[in-house]
Amino acid sequence: MSAPAAPEGYATVNPFIITTDADEVVRFIVEVFAGEERAEARTIDDDGLLLQAEVRVGTTTIMLAERKADWPFTPSLLQIYVDDIDAVLERALTRNARLITKPTDFFGTRFARIQDSSANIWWIWQHGEMVWDEASAGQDWAAEEQSDGWAEVSPELAYIHDTLLDAMTELRDPKA
Repeated sequence: MSAPAAPEGYATVNPFIITTDADEVVRFIVEVFAGEERAEARTIDDDGLLLQAEVRVGTTTIMLAERKADWPFTPSLLQIYVDDIDAVLERALTRNARLITKPTDFFGTRFARIQDSSANIWWIWQHGEMVWDEASAGQDWAAEEQSDGWAEVSPELAYIHDTLLDAMTELRDPKA
């Protein structure tokens, strides 16, 4: 199956983040993930708020806009691959991100989660050689969760699962 044609610099699917303090999130993406803002895409609405900004990270363009006063809180949940997870986390924490999930081995890759100051959650992956446990191949994880709970899967998977549940229940509107 071939991918639909997309303009240079865009993936088939590109995230669009509606957020509080969009300019800060643009700076966060540029400084933490080595993004490059497309200045010509920057559009300010009649009310003076950022209507569109675009930041290219790797093969994806992330679009952003400032949340209007009467728009609901809609945090974004984003997955990103990086070459050096430790350096990325250091830059993110320097920019006041909150560590949600410390770097954890996940079947041969390293995985972490952070929340930026506008409450967006980033799944950060440093790709490695995927190693699947042959004994668990084809395993019905949902059935196992119901019968044994996440703590029976492995300490790492239980930690990854539990930190997500905690982060999602703690999500709060930065404007509130």
